[in-house]
Amino acid sequence: MARGPAPTGVRVARVRVVIARCSVDYQGALEAHLPLATRLLMVKADGSVLVHSDGGSYKPLNWMAPPCSMAEVEPDEMERQEGVEAVWLVQHAKRDDLLRIRLHEVLSDSSHELGVDPGLVKDGVEAQLQALLAEHISTLGEGYTLLRREYPTAIGPVDILCKDATGATVAVEIKRRGDIDGVEQLTRYLELLNRDPHLAPVQGVFAAQVIKPQARVLATDRGIRCVTLDYEALRGRDDAESRLF
Repeated sequence: MARGPAPTGVRVARVRVVIARCSVDYQGALEAHLPLATRLLMVKADGSVLVHSDGGSYKPLNWMAPPCSMAEVEPDEMERQEGVEAVWLVQHAKRDDLLRIRLHEVLSDSSHELGVDPGLVKDGVEAQLQALLAEHISTLGEGYTLLRREYPTAIGPVDILCKDATGATVAVEIKRRGDIDGVEQLTRYLELLNRDPHLAPVQGVFAAQVIKPQARVLATDRGIRCVTLDYEALRGRDDAESRLF
């Protein structure tokens, strides 16, 4: 069986896709167990590890987000007796979270170089919301100033990077409809941006025309401010101050 990505300290340069009969255990803030079944395992070039099934949702059943490291080790004696061929240990770099994936049978194992991705091309409304909010950055609060649109990071561009009235850096993620995935995306950006001493501390703003209740709860729990955007008002077609009703 092909060896896994290199242990701690070595950047994974390719995406590895494995289909295997496996069981998975997660230890961290809570504990979770996935019993033996055939699953899709993905090791991305940014170091993240995702465990997928063929049904239920497009989201992974379990995962470890970067910064993390992965090592492939030999199973212990009890695991060998249970038919385990190899074990993946995925350790988060900043927390005690540990993902232990026991491989019983590998059905497919391949690696691919995907190259540089051009990034997400936003639909017309989201692109316009970004442009309008950048133009009227004071929508977020008095004293806000724009630093840059599409601020580049290793995992994709941040929609807007700006400063608030106190001079603190603020990262803004813009969606037409704000859901939990958008909050997760902004969380990853914030984790990365806060490693830069020239930007840290970086606060987050999740801005959308409509924000789902679950997304608002998650954002609030993570210290991210939610802002509902009025597209027509930003375009100047709907002056709320001049309306009679």
